[in-house]
Amino acid sequence: MSSSSAIARGMVLDDEFVEQILWAAPMHDIGKISIPDSILQKPGKLDPGEWVIMRTHTTIGAEILRDAVADSIRLDEAITLSHHGKWGGNGYPQGLKGSGSHLAGRIVAMADVFDALTSERPYKKPFPLEKAFAIIKESRGSHFTLM
Repeated sequence: MSSSSAIARGMVLDDEFVEQILWAAPMHDIGKISIPDSILQKPGKLDPGEWVIMRTHTTIGAEILRDAVADSIRLDEAITLSHHGKWGGNGYPQGLKGSGSHLAGRIVAMADVFDALTSERPYKKPFPLEKAFAIIKESRGSHFTLM
């Protein structure tokens, strides 16, 4: 079970949705195939121009998935566009606020941040679970709120 489907199951969402998110969530960053490795693997902070490029992975990914027929891939188009949204509306690319953003995207956002916090990256060491949970908890109401 993926982190996203575990979150969906913990929210007591229906089994069909949990199954769809299980298959859809791993594709959320498919648009990163268009981002240069020099940006993806940069050991330090991205400069403003690099951030502009990095942020395009959401719309590029949605374009790749746009004409899909399978339900899980259609769901992933929504996830791809919304997984960098924030509850307060200051996310990208759509800037949707609160429950106006897609529930699956909000679920994947939380799982994605948890993964980023607990995984080693070129620019950081992994945080312990306790610290990752504390950061997520502190972000309730601004970055995250699932319901």
